[in-house]
Amino acid sequence: MLSAGGATAAETLIRASDDVPVDIPRVPAREAAERELSEPRYHENDPNLLERALDSFWDWVGDLFEGAGSGGFGGTAGLVVIVLVVIALAAALWWRLGTPQRISSTADSLFEAGPRSAGEHRSAAEDHAGDGRWNQAVQERMRAIVRSLEERALLTPRPGRTADEAAAEAGRALPVHADELRAAARAFDDITYGGRTADRRSYERLRDLDLELERAKPQLTDAVQGGAQ
Repeated sequence: MLSAGGATAAETLIRASDDVPVDIPRVPAREAAERELSEPRYHENDPNLLERALDSFWDWVGDLFEGAGSGGFGGTAGLVVIVLVVIALAAALWWRLGTPQRISSTADSLFEAGPRSAGEHRSAAEDHAGDGRWNQAVQERMRAIVRSLEERALLTPRPGRTADEAAAEAGRALPVHADELRAAARAFDDITYGGRTADRRSYERLRDLDLELERAKPQLTDAVQGGAQ
């Protein structure tokens, strides 16, 4: 007859031979499950950090609205908090992105609308200046300058030309005014695409440049002078 210890060993062998699962301690089992679930294939469709943050934010907003529906003081305070949060987010976006700018059909194109004469651009610029709309006044005056140079055949009309390109090309024909043309193009770009704000002085500089260019005589290249002889 086997002893109690021997019976226990035999029973253990019988259970193992019959493939009956042997109890696994809880701690190792939990660790094994955590290692298994930590593998990437189980988390391919998990929301990212931003999505989780937004979900938490909207849950919080929902809780505030539920509190507001109850009519209690806490609900009213919650609505006030929501309004303040929205205002803060709007202010942060405005500060980060600047004043919204209208995007032209061609990126950085100087002319947005159909063909207009230099005189028409000047008239529009003066109208804007008279109403204190200095951004639009500067833009129209720069367009008047470039269109005037095209009308005088100092620039070849070309769709999609940028202010910088026009200034560089015009500067070769009018080298005395090359620096002023580049500065005018830079002011146009800063206002149109950089969110800067123009003022009366900015506009008057472009207006004076426009008048000077009207009286300026181009410097012909040797090739042009030779062809004219």
